[in-house]
Amino acid sequence: MAEYPSFDITGQVAVVTGASKGIGYGLAKALAHAGAKVAVMARDTAALQQLVSDIEAEGGEALGVALDVTQVPQIAPAMRQVKDHFGRLDILVNNAGLGFNHPATDVTEADWDGMMDVNLKGLFFCCQAAGKIMLHQGYGRIVNMSSQAGEVAIRDHAVYSTSKGGVNMLTKVLALEWSARGVTVNAVGPTFIYTPGTAERLDNPEYLAGVLARIPINKVGTIADVAGAVIYLASPAGGMVTGHLLLVDGGWTAQ
Repeated sequence: MAEYPSFDITGQVAVVTGASKGIGYGLAKALAHAGAKVAVMARDTAALQQLVSDIEAEGGEALGVALDVTQVPQIAPAMRQVKDHFGRLDILVNNAGLGFNHPATDVTEADWDGMMDVNLKGLFFCCQAAGKIMLHQGYGRIVNMSSQAGEVAIRDHAVYSTSKGGVNMLTKVLALEWSARGVTVNAVGPTFIYTPGTAERLDNPEYLAGVLARIPINKVGTIADVAGAVIYLASPAGGMVTGHLLLVDGGWTAQ
């Protein structure tokens, strides 16, 4: 009898960090639409409550949890709150991140520390806290949000690219340590994604033309494009994939 892949995540419990806006907001709604119970985490509690209301209005189940990933002592209690509320924690989407452009000669220590604290340090300790719960369960899916800029160099992205390159290597290490115990660890690396936060740049025809010149598919991505990759890696269909960076880049890094 033939075996067919299952993309069903109905009833699974997913955490999305940095969920108050942009890609994180959309990923939380997409996971809920796919059937997951979603715990949304960010500093902006008002935005989280709106997101919870939006998910519930569409028939989903959600929990808002205040979390600043730069405050490491907050992380483990936030993950335990999710487990206590839903009874388990199946999926972690590490989406919280900063993205500023700095010519390398202009980078300050504060620029470096601020981005690394969110993009790499905070992400690691979220992996650690959720990973402990998942390892105890014997099952889990961790999806770290990386970037094409962690795979290929982009001018004026010295700090950002370094942080995302670190995410890619961390993903491999955790996959080696945890996969045999039922917890897969992967990363998703988007190209430019159209969101309210990127609209100001991407609505500029000259800027957009420069971006599209690097994307063979000749369009920028959408949150739905990213969500498709995340849901695949979080689903049973992605169970044989671990330690992998799935690029959602329209071919940018193929050049």
